[in-house]
Amino acid sequence: MFKNCIVRKPCKALVEGITSGTYPGKPDYELACRQHEHYIECLKQCGVQVEVLPALEAYPDSVFVEDPAVVTRSCAIITNPGAASRNGEKNEILPAIRKFYPEEKIHFITGEGHLDGGDVMMVGDHFYVGLSARTNAEGLRQFAEILAKYGMTCSEVPLAEVLHLKTGVNYIENNNMLVSGEFVEKPDFEKFHKILIPEGEEYAANCIWMNGSVIVPEGYPGVEKLVKEAGYQVILCDTSEFRKLDGGLSCMSLRF
Repeated sequence: MFKNCIVRKPCKALVEGITSGTYPGKPDYELACRQHEHYIECLKQCGVQVEVLPALEAYPDSVFVEDPAVVTRSCAIITNPGAASRNGEKNEILPAIRKFYPEEKIHFITGEGHLDGGDVMMVGDHFYVGLSARTNAEGLRQFAEILAKYGMTCSEVPLAEVLHLKTGVNYIENNNMLVSGEFVEKPDFEKFHKILIPEGEEYAANCIWMNGSVIVPEGYPGVEKLVKEAGYQVILCDTSEFRKLDGGLSCMSLRF
């Protein structure tokens, strides 16, 4: 069960954030702010305390707090993000992490190692890590070394098509995994009950399990139906403006 979440308000520079262009258009800042406020309310509905950090104008993508840190039941890891324009976000997230973790349980990916939290999927005490444009083998090696200190494990999942691992696959507990695209046939996930994302709704593979409920992006009725059929209460949240920056529900919070 999660007790806490950390989020960061969108900054006005959000409109200049990194984008692949997969979902065209520039974000509407005012609408993004309203959507973010609703996102916070959705998290609170699931019984967690939400720490809301101030906007950071120096970092257009800083609303996506999942990337500069990974939080676990035992420790926190500051990730050394792989995108140069985002790397400084690791320093900005650290004060918030220190509110919840003692110094000796905060670890750092350093040097040539890079890791984005969006590439890290937690399944109990095992972590699947996507090797991507943002996460490299040295980052994965350091991450595995840190986890081992706490009796946790990880394995690599090479990516071919998506930005981050959790762009296309997400674990929603109870052995259920939402899978789309390149992840449908990956042997890494054979042991799970796969919920296949309908064609055209790939963006909604990025849902988040929150204490028994699943937050699902608004506008994807096929995914909403499948998650409900799997036995979960569904909470809908519109993320249209963050989608334009390839950002999804999991990207906007640290959950622990």
